[in-house]
Amino acid sequence: MRLSRRGLLTSATAAAVSSVPVAAEDQRRAEPLRTGFERLADDGYAVLDGQRVGIVTNPTGVTRDVRHIVDVMHADGRVRLTAVFGPEHGFRGTAQAGGAESRYDDPVTGLPVYDTYLKNGRALADVFTAAEVDTVVFDIQDVGARFYTYIWTLYDCMEAARLAGKRFVVLDRPNPVTGRSAEGPVLRREFATFVGRQPVAQAHGMTVAELARLFDGEFLNGTTKLETVPMTGWRRSDFYDACGLPWVPPSPNMPTPDSALVYAGTCLFEGTNLSEGRGTTRPFELLGAEGVDGRWAAAANGLGLPGVRFREAYFTPTFSKFQGRTIGGVQLHVHDRGAYDPVRTGVALLATAKKTWSGFAWRSDQWIDKLAGTDRVRTMIDAGGGVDEVAAAWQEELAAFRRVRGEYLLYT
Repeated sequence: MRLSRRGLLTSATAAAVSSVPVAAEDQRRAEPLRTGFERLADDGYAVLDGQRVGIVTNPTGVTRDVRHIVDVMHADGRVRLTAVFGPEHGFRGTAQAGGAESRYDDPVTGLPVYDTYLKNGRALADVFTAAEVDTVVFDIQDVGARFYTYIWTLYDCMEAARLAGKRFVVLDRPNPVTGRSAEGPVLRREFATFVGRQPVAQAHGMTVAELARLFDGEFLNGTTKLETVPMTGWRRSDFYDACGLPWVPPSPNMPTPDSALVYAGTCLFEGTNLSEGRGTTRPFELLGAEGVDGRWAAAANGLGLPGVRFREAYFTPTFSKFQGRTIGGVQLHVHDRGAYDPVRTGVALLATAKKTWSGFAWRSDQWIDKLAGTDRVRTMIDAGGGVDEVAAAWQEELAAFRRVRGEYLLYT
């Protein structure tokens, strides 16, 4: 992977970045966590003064007392909120995976709501122009995986704001699975889609504000009128339950922080004929198919993967793959999340599923290559490769990404 080196983005808020040292997970934090929105509101929305503001957000854009920030901003005379832009699943979250909400007026605030899903470039820039906003604000909770579409909504909106001549302000929120490290294969450009526009590691280990800085500096030529409002009090070692914030499912199949913890690995099963647990109460923690039995869990446990154990499980999805049918498979039980590596675990589960279940198949559209950002995961597993062999193939590009990533981090 080759990434350009550009100067670090400077921001009006960068001086306020937290410098709290990394500490043990249960150590009392030196200061309470304040999200980007909380800091924006505490400062009287000064960064938005005199601007007509549109905001890209969804149900996760809430205060710690679970009021939606659109409702809060609309009721506050210090900010002129004039439009809302909804991503996949919609602004109020009414749509399932692969769905969105069409243009409508929000019944609570009366604000016009525009759909951004699957729009980019000039088409999305035209949406911002039609909305007659001066500044586009982004505030959505991410889950830390390259193929989660909200970070590419961020990228597309940044590019469109540049084309439309709009300012772009990112309000930061925690990476719920920590920001300790980047892991997994880095996307190759020939596999770019909406689940991965640019060369980013599968588990990127960044917050949305950090990603925005990287997107601007590495892929948008430093041309975005970008400002970030960082958090205070967040440490890179913090899991979501250390943050003191309510969890709002960022999408219908991300019900808990436990879902996010495993997602960067087990979402790869979307590229197979096995269920990734959609239609159950434990999506991405339950995996299976008809004809799978306890041999899969035994094989996975036999690898001794750090931080996780696998239980033979049977379940009946209420929708998606195998709807209404009882299937067999595994449930992941993460017992040491500090040691757990979701990407290696996902690859190990793919390899053991193929070896223990004769019905294993990749999706015919090779979706696995889009998710992994490379065809090597698929071809190496097909050739009999195990997790160590497959993981070794991405180490060089991952090391290069980690070096570039380090230039854009805001927190310690």
